Amino acid sequence: MIADPVSPSADPARDAAARQVAAWSGRPDAPVVRSFFDRATFTATHVVYDPATRQAAVVDSVLDYDPASGRTGHLSALAVLDYLRAEGLQVAWHLETHVHADHLSAAPWLQQQTGGVLAIGAEIVRVQQVFGKIFNEGTEFARDGSQFDRLFTDGEPFRLGAIDAIALHVPGHTPADMAFVIGDAAFIGDTLFMPDYGTARADFPGGDARMLYRSTRRLLSLPDATRLFLCHDYGAPGRPDFAWETTVGAERAGNIHVHDGVAEDSFVTMRTTRDAALDLPRLIMPSVQVNMRGGHLPPPESNGTRYIKIPLDTL
Repeated sequence: MIADPVSPSADPARDAAARQVAAWSGRPDAPVVRSFFDRATFTATHVVYDPATRQAAVVDSVLDYDPASGRTGHLSALAVLDYLRAEGLQVAWHLETHVHADHLSAAPWLQQQTGGVLAIGAEIVRVQQVFGKIFNEGTEFARDGSQFDRLFTDGEPFRLGAIDAIALHVPGHTPADMAFVIGDAAFIGDTLFMPDYGTARADFPGGDARMLYRSTRRLLSLPDATRLFLCHDYGAPGRPDFAWETTVGAERAGNIHVHDGVAEDSFVTMRTTRDAALDLPRLIMPSVQVNMRGGHLPPPESNGTRYIKIPLDTL
């Protein structure tokens, strides 16, 4: 549970993140970020690294998946891998902001190529419990987060080379969403989109529009100069290009759903009404089954083939 964003003194994790951002903002040794956009899933994968030590983290990588044929591939991940090798980067972390419902994670494959620690928020266990039942995974599917190397708790500090970093729990879109604040850059998953697009949906199992509002306000109480890197962009009317980087100041001034002055109850009404009219993501069935396993494919059955389940009349 996150603290009440209305009370500035009640959120020590957020305050620690704010101090960290202020300390790193504008420095020549601040983290460098290179992003890769997968047009098929509208997903932005971010490589963030410390220019001094060349240690890197890969945030929200994408495994190619064709739902018609059931074939997987690594073209998207290869672009990331080629960049890591060309820049001479040593991967310390593979960070997942949440269990994605719109793309499969390539983190295990990239980890095999580069090493590094695979990490997600500790509330992943709640997602595993809910979707383990939906997909009838049975007792062989561990619901303790053990598919990941590290489970971050709210406010837990870590480092990327010489750069300070902290994990913030920002539930609402799912119960397990995390923002990773590295230096002056925050990787916030689906919680916020570009200002002209708004916020994430909150109608998946375990989602909560009221909690999503509080999580957005938590992020938007970081310093205005905080660089925000988003997991998705679906385009917006009048904007010709895809975009995935903004700032806290820009979001506070112009986010069409949660700019300064939008009240919690108004947001909840808007979000709930909007979500009721949305279709499910095209790849939700394969994505959740794979991503709740840390990006590992379901185990092969007796014939050696792996299968994706499609529960009928359930979601």
